Amino acid sequence: MPVLEVVLGDLVAQRVDAIVTAANESLLGGGGVDRAVHAAAGPRLAEAGSALAPLDPGDAVATPAFRLDPPVRHVIHTVGPVWEGGGYDEAAVLASCYRRCLAVADTLGVRSLAVPAISTGVYGYPPAEAARIAVSTLRTTRTGVAVVRLVAFDQGNLELLRSELLAQEVS
Repeated sequence: MPVLEVVLGDLVAQRVDAIVTAANESLLGGGGVDRAVHAAAGPRLAEAGSALAPLDPGDAVATPAFRLDPPVRHVIHTVGPVWEGGGYDEAAVLASCYRRCLAVADTLGVRSLAVPAISTGVYGYPPAEAARIAVSTLRTTRTGVAVVRLVAFDQGNLELLRSELLAQEVS
């Protein structure tokens, strides 16, 4: 199981082997964190993504990192669920995003991975529930990834992730 870290910061500035972006099914770049990743990696990221699209919710694929600064070598794209009230297997799809990202990272030999809070932006997933699923799934999934850094985009998200990590460490 990987060591989990929680930080407040810019996902594209993390010094890791790979970063995860919360993508849409087209992999052409969307809003929020995906827009920032595409802006930093350059237009070749969208070209590479379009060759792999469409991507189903809960799945993940990788592309090169293009213009992202080393040591980042890969971008792992995953499509999270749109929150529809919790009755449409959103939790299972969200957990699958994290598991599939780790599986893809394993195939690439990734040892350090930075991950955003998937689906908590425009997709509307309740942040506290998303934090619980992220931490639980990342803590219990077998992987060769040594360090997973959960990158919070604001102070509220940071506190939710830290609290969840502490709660699950004691249980």
